[in-house]
Amino acid sequence: MSIAEKTAQQLVQKNELYEVTVHPQSDRLYHVKISKTAIQGFLNTVKEKNVSVESLEYTPYHRLIVSSLLLDQLGEDFSELIRSIIHNRETGGFTLGLEGVTKDTDDYVIFATAITHLLGMPNHDSMSGKYYARFSVKDTDSSDSYLRQAYRLFTLHTDGTFVDEPTDWLLMMKMIEENAVGGESRLLHLDDWNELDKFANTPLADHKFTYKAPQSKNVSQEVARKTFFKVNDKPCICYIDQFAYPDTIEQAHYLSDLSTSMENDSSVIELGLPVGDLVVLNNLFWLHGRAAFEKNPNLNRELMRQRGHFVE
Repeated sequence: MSIAEKTAQQLVQKNELYEVTVHPQSDRLYHVKISKTAIQGFLNTVKEKNVSVESLEYTPYHRLIVSSLLLDQLGEDFSELIRSIIHNRETGGFTLGLEGVTKDTDDYVIFATAITHLLGMPNHDSMSGKYYARFSVKDTDSSDSYLRQAYRLFTLHTDGTFVDEPTDWLLMMKMIEENAVGGESRLLHLDDWNELDKFANTPLADHKFTYKAPQSKNVSQEVARKTFFKVNDKPCICYIDQFAYPDTIEQAHYLSDLSTSMENDSSVIELGLPVGDLVVLNNLFWLHGRAAFEKNPNLNRELMRQRGHFVE
């Protein structure tokens, strides 16, 4: 049994409120299944307290209030559980969802907000002007990045490369999906990448590349970031191919070869994520991207993103 498999078994548990299992697609991930009774109790209390998406957007402390309402249903140990998962280098990710209790996308935003504020604080998302972003992928698009372009591979990357703030974790939630074939979330844990040592142990691994965001991101600053850095003496990565501006041919080849190596690695997971489910990843050592969709003029996929930093 691998270290990842042994680690993944450590938090497996079941009680009347939630069940934690090793994810069927990867022993690097957990799947957390919350009881429908607890989910409904949470949503009922949210309505009784008159908490809305608007109140979450306008009054930041309401975001922590909804976290406390979720813990009222699940107990304080639930907070420690998901923190343990996201901080653990051998795993660092989990999926969970609303179990079909609601299909209201406002409920999705509220529930996801309760989860993220147990982990840390979301960063301001300049693309949306809020602490979260919702974005659609449709048949046609004129965007200036791969994010909304349905029929091409959205290459593996980490978030927060072009902003001058820590981006420790990432949540992605599927809000709507219609007429969609393909488009799976592609994930790679850094320790499973076969050629990690080859790219992390070269002089260019320490080079600070310039990152610039396209116009749609609403970020005008430029930042300089190393591709690899260490946390607790383990390699971590900061990388996205679209927004890196190398200065030399050698640097360009390094980034291109790095990206090609990751995309073709046998450990890449294509994660199935139902509508109403979310995935949370440690952004320091998990890379994510998206497979291409099959062509369909009626394609409609909407995702929500929250990303942020840990709080002591």
